[in-house]
Amino acid sequence: MSRLPAAQRREQLLDVAETLFSQQGYAGATTAQIAKAAGVTEPIIYRHFKSKRDLFVALIERTGRRTLALWQGDVSDSEDPARRLARILADNPMVSPEGRAGYKVLLQAIPEIEDALIAKAVAEHMRMLHEFLTGEIRRAQEAHRVTSRFSAEVIAWTLIHLGMGYGVVDAMHVSGHGRDEKGTHVREVIARILVGPQAAPEKGPEKSPDKGPEKTS
Repeated sequence: MSRLPAAQRREQLLDVAETLFSQQGYAGATTAQIAKAAGVTEPIIYRHFKSKRDLFVALIERTGRRTLALWQGDVSDSEDPARRLARILADNPMVSPEGRAGYKVLLQAIPEIEDALIAKAVAEHMRMLHEFLTGEIRRAQEAHRVTSRFSAEVIAWTLIHLGMGYGVVDAMHVSGHGRDEKGTHVREVIARILVGPQAAPEKGPEKSPDKGPEKTS
């Protein structure tokens, strides 16, 4: 067992737990397995987390922070509200290489949601994402780039619902979903409805549907 600074060890344990929870399920993976995979003893885990539940909650919280960081990076170099929204639509963390495992873990909160601590973590995760999206949509509405017929709050919830639904179908490995025979993707439909043809989702090499996992809503 190599010695690591406390913060680095905590992140390592989260990384290992995320992998095991996403592969075996929160209920199926044990702290003994996490310790073995991390190359530490079980007491080391309990120095950083009171229980497996606390480790699970920490993963839900970290996944939310990473999603916000991803979206903030997407919009950091653009002042155009419609283009900012289009970039966010093109970057669904549930199907990105960086976010896929974290959201497979978050979805496992569904059978555990009667646990007050887990429910609180999920609610806060959604609140942060909703707050960020609401701010971006409101900004676009003020610039007359997005309809004001509906509130920014309800449009933000609509995007969350659509993005998570897409992510669940993708996680189930449904072949050919999200695209018609002409190659039109649901992401393009959502972007067109929301921001119009002037800000279609950008397709750089890393976001092309023909190269690697899709980053889509």
